[in-house]
Amino acid sequence: MTRPSNGRAGPAEWAGLAVLALPTVLLGLDLTVLHLALPSLAADLRPSATQELWIVDAYGFLIAGFLITMGTLGDRIGRRRLLMIGGVAFVVASLAAAYAPTPEVLIASRAALGVAGATLMPSTLALISNMFHDARQRALAIGLWATFFAGGMAAGPLVGGVLLQHFWWGAAFLLAVPMIGVMLVLAPLLLPEYRAPQSGRFDLPSVFLSLAAILPVVYALKEFAKTGPGAGVFAATAVGVVFLVVFVRRQLVLDSPLLDVTLFANRAFSVALGMMLIGLVGVGGTMFLTTQYLQLIEQLSPLVAGLWFGPPALMMMLSSILAPVLTRWIRPGYVVAGVLALSSVGYVLMGLVGMSGGLFLVITAFSLVYLGLGAIAALGTDLVVGAAPQEKAGSASAMSETVQELGLAVGIAVVGSLSAAVYTGRMREEALTDLPDDTARIVENSLSGASSVAGEIPERVLDQAKEAFIAGLNIAGWTGAVVILALAVTTAMMLRHIGVAEAEESGDETVGKDGIRSDPVDDSAR
Repeated sequence: MTRPSNGRAGPAEWAGLAVLALPTVLLGLDLTVLHLALPSLAADLRPSATQELWIVDAYGFLIAGFLITMGTLGDRIGRRRLLMIGGVAFVVASLAAAYAPTPEVLIASRAALGVAGATLMPSTLALISNMFHDARQRALAIGLWATFFAGGMAAGPLVGGVLLQHFWWGAAFLLAVPMIGVMLVLAPLLLPEYRAPQSGRFDLPSVFLSLAAILPVVYALKEFAKTGPGAGVFAATAVGVVFLVVFVRRQLVLDSPLLDVTLFANRAFSVALGMMLIGLVGVGGTMFLTTQYLQLIEQLSPLVAGLWFGPPALMMMLSSILAPVLTRWIRPGYVVAGVLALSSVGYVLMGLVGMSGGLFLVITAFSLVYLGLGAIAALGTDLVVGAAPQEKAGSASAMSETVQELGLAVGIAVVGSLSAAVYTGRMREEALTDLPDDTARIVENSLSGASSVAGEIPERVLDQAKEAFIAGLNIAGWTGAVVILALAVTTAMMLRHIGVAEAEESGDETVGKDGIRSDPVDDSAR
């Protein structure tokens, strides 16, 4: 099968997209499938509290650190080749994790999964930019890509629950074997190979500088989410910022930089990245609070709570598919702004949740928040990838993925800390005076802590803890509504120069060398 003569993608390209769906769904699954397996895993391996946190965090920690490196590496050695190498590494690391005899081995395996996952994420997205050159088809393909990832995340808790009913915890990691196996067979047949011409020398010092810039910041965000501000958080942030400045300065003088920072001069590229970062801060924080609400307020089991995530995931899938289609008639900036405005209604509903009868309200609110996520992921990613030249697609894809990872981490840290501050402020000291000091500190810290000692405290104290949590949820909701509505207005204004897809065909617009459609009258603004 070959590409049709008019340059539009044909059956071969759409079949290739189906192949790319396999690692994309797998990455989504791997983010959430472990949550339900933690209790049985902990009972078997008996990790310490710190080890348990690293079992969860090592995967995302290493993915965030290596995305830029792997995206650029794919541009240089070949994107299909890197995808296949990463797939083999992912299977090996998954097998090691499934049969890990100790917590230390499992942590190392999860870290290796993160490095392997960092090869898969930008490779799948960059290959889409090679396969789909038509603006409409590329937008739809990226929307489907976002849907695959969302579907994997949504299915993770359900798949984990089913596996745990019949197998041991390690079975959750074995999902990679058949999915990557099929990909390795079909990829040489259906996926094109691409490497950037005149890519130059791969700069190893830039790799170390990028890791030294990203990893401390990710660590600081995760620690801030768990323990709040502290000397360690500020020190890690400062280290990351210093290395970021050094990294950027080095990229500006290299003939073949690891990351082409001149891409940020393109307004569409920069605005789209900022939009995704801020939008995903709200999504990450809301997801964190919704998960706690379902299990701590509504007292749902993890499996039932996972089922309630079905409607929001459906809304995200719907948005990620329909938003690119709407850009045929409506400017992308206006589509994103409109969906974000609807998403802000979801945050308002979060602000209205009360102590009773809030399940339907919370799910409706989270569904609207996820509606915004679908448009951000699909159209934001398309704008970022479309703004980059073909030879820089892997680097641009990695930037898109890195921003999304950071947005989710920042959301958990910032929104989680905001709600925690409200919770602590609402827990009146007089209600805790009759409790032992250790118990009082546990109750005062969080609702999850209060729930863990529910049998040791009066019911009125637990009720007060729930009310304090709801107050934090409300404040987070109202804050999110203001921020996301402001983001909608800003997006509409800053991306108004990006034209509708149909105008490209009718000649009403010009297409710049960066691949972004813009009105001639506004082109100088870029």
